Amino acid sequence: MVGQKAAEYVRDGHLLGLGTGSTIRFFLDALGQRIQSEGLTIRGVPTSQATADYATKLGIPLLGNEVPWDIDLAIDGADQVDPQGHLIKGGGGALLREKIVAQAARSFIVIVDQNKLRPQLGLPFPLPVEVIPFGWRTTQRHLEQWGWETRLREHHHQPFVTDNGNYIVDMHIPSIPNPLELERQLHDIPGVVECGLFVGVTSLVIVGTDQGIQLTYPPGSEFSN
Repeated sequence: MVGQKAAEYVRDGHLLGLGTGSTIRFFLDALGQRIQSEGLTIRGVPTSQATADYATKLGIPLLGNEVPWDIDLAIDGADQVDPQGHLIKGGGGALLREKIVAQAARSFIVIVDQNKLRPQLGLPFPLPVEVIPFGWRTTQRHLEQWGWETRLREHHHQPFVTDNGNYIVDMHIPSIPNPLELERQLHDIPGVVECGLFVGVTSLVIVGTDQGIQLTYPPGSEFSN
């Protein structure tokens, strides 16, 4: 439902940022149907190898690193959304590429179901922080300076490795009243590549609810005009 709604915003000739996650697959399915039925000419920039593989299977052409990206519209999911449209992302481990694409896009649409809406970011969902493997335990110790619990993300009892070859440390933060300030503080720590806070980039949130689709426009959204 949210995937089909998001696909309605795609226009012929668009360069699209393609997010990562189970919700995004519904969008890609709807986009693939529009390409087949309407003959849309679009290209996509995938934020993970999983998305690239799925988009290719659907016949969605992809753009690589040959040229700088002028992305018309990026569409992605989120793990949490607050009333200002700030996000926690990175549950799937693609947060670095997702943020690069989101910030390169003229518009950024987020698709979620209603249980992802929170009055304030924080637990029960941890904040993912991508770190380089070199010295990761030292970086993790820096991340513990606020007294919050941190855990190295694992997969099959081994460190989870991102598409970029990095690790993820999940920070268990009760609440994040000032996401922008925390994002800045995390970026000041050597070894931190990126964090899962997406602040001030969201143009529109498409929410799937029990009553149907709900559209939420963060402050300053170009879609609210």
